[in-house]
Amino acid sequence: MVGQKGDQLGTRAILGAIGLFGLISLALCWIAGSLLVRGSVSPVRAAAPPARDLFLETADGVRIAATYRPGRTGASPAILLLHGVGASREATAANAAWLSQRGYATLAIDFRGHGGSTVAARSFGLREAADARVALDWLKHAQKGAPVAIIGISLGGAATLLGAQGPVPADALILQAVYPDIRHAIRNRLAERLTAGPAWLLEPLLSYQSLPRYGVWPSRLSPRDALKQYRGPVFVIGGEEDRSTPPDESRHMAAAASGLRALWLVPHGDHAAICNLRDLDYRDHVGDFLRRTIGPA
Repeated sequence: MVGQKGDQLGTRAILGAIGLFGLISLALCWIAGSLLVRGSVSPVRAAAPPARDLFLETADGVRIAATYRPGRTGASPAILLLHGVGASREATAANAAWLSQRGYATLAIDFRGHGGSTVAARSFGLREAADARVALDWLKHAQKGAPVAIIGISLGGAATLLGAQGPVPADALILQAVYPDIRHAIRNRLAERLTAGPAWLLEPLLSYQSLPRYGVWPSRLSPRDALKQYRGPVFVIGGEEDRSTPPDESRHMAAAASGLRALWLVPHGDHAAICNLRDLDYRDHVGDFLRRTIGPA
């Protein structure tokens, strides 16, 4: 009897320790998730004429900072530039200036929780979709209905696709280093830091935070699935060495497009390098796609 009681106490102690460890793990993952989605502000240099800075307001009352560069005419084709997570419109300024020099009008924005926009929780493109939509509508109106293409980088590409009404109705999309779904995105980033085993164990504890945080299952955060609804031309840019969005995932993104589609896998560079492309090769690829889809400026 004494031995049985001792065994029972030992079992309870082990189960209690496992339960405590589980609760601590959940709490730590929640804290980590809170840090990942926490918004912040960062300085952005004031626009130099003829460019000008402005603010837009989304349907849910968020104030979005933006910079507009006029095109060759008031009805020139236009490009909306959408930055990646943790960045701002400062990251797209060089390419916006280049496109403007070619005669296109451009609009670059700061997503909510970034740059000079309203500080708000980040949501991997789900709520940022409202920012992308108000920016597209403003640019389309400013250019008197001329064709508008979007260059969506990582978060920017996801925001282009994940809106409640489906992908934003741009005339062409350039999706640069865009994750296919949130579970793969989180698992890949964990694996880069912790190796594959811990990544598989921890990923669900982060991915399924989408339900209490945003009211949606992780499957709702799938740019690849959303892309199937878009009917316009799509150019997917990925990286052969990108471990955050591996080349196979970029191939799957391109395959999901139902209209005219193109894929370019850059041979060198990690995820940050693919997000920040601005060299001559990149501009040749992007310029050619824009000429073929929305026309020369």
